[in-house]
Amino acid sequence: MKYSMRLLFYVVFLFSCSKETNSSLAQAKPNNNNSLLPTTSKGYVINHTYFSLSYSEANRQAEWVFYNLTPALINGTQTRTDDIRSDPFVKNNPVKSTDYTGSGYDRGHLCPAADMTLNLTAMSETFYMSNMSPQAPSFNRGIWSTLEDRVRTWALEKNGVYVATGPVLNTSCGNINNGTISVPCAYYKIIYKDNGQEKIAIALILNNQGSSANLKTFVCTIDQIESLTGINFFSNLPDDIENKLESTIATANWSW
Repeated sequence: MKYSMRLLFYVVFLFSCSKETNSSLAQAKPNNNNSLLPTTSKGYVINHTYFSLSYSEANRQAEWVFYNLTPALINGTQTRTDDIRSDPFVKNNPVKSTDYTGSGYDRGHLCPAADMTLNLTAMSETFYMSNMSPQAPSFNRGIWSTLEDRVRTWALEKNGVYVATGPVLNTSCGNINNGTISVPCAYYKIIYKDNGQEKIAIALILNNQGSSANLKTFVCTIDQIESLTGINFFSNLPDDIENKLESTIATANWSW
């Protein structure tokens, strides 16, 4: 009888732990709502554990990275792994960790390492080269880093946001690695929050260069980003909601 009761206790305990863990992971993972993924214009979708991307083989980098940025992902204790390496899910000619060497450009994160501190997997996957793009050092370590910090603040304030980010690949400001990797002239971020009855978003485009300007000066409409990239964002939302969301600039919904 004691053995049976003890066994029952362990089964209930393990089930409870498993349920709690799965619930926590569901809240942290970005891929629990694939209906929000952008369309692909130049690439094919790769789903990693905590973010998805569309990889353009012609440009040898992602055209977008998409994820659900939650407080759990931001407030973890995992430190940087810096294990920069090729993405095993890139089908052909994946970029190596040394392919930017001597180019004068940083291996700029699209999904920042600081967004993925939940655990080792979350952190390590940000160091796939598919999550990197050639960024001017003054941009990557300056205004882009400032924007990344601001997005984390918004995610904490709003108990999670969705992030779509990437380079504008329809124009090029050069190339590196014997011409095989495009150098984007600009980058974008789109931040989206579904508050139930209300859906809000903010979009920004920044040139791939250093800047001391206020982040508000880079705000644009999602429609403008779609026009520049050929990517369709939030296409599965009802048309009236999508049209309003993508044509409106509402900086008052976000802290600056």
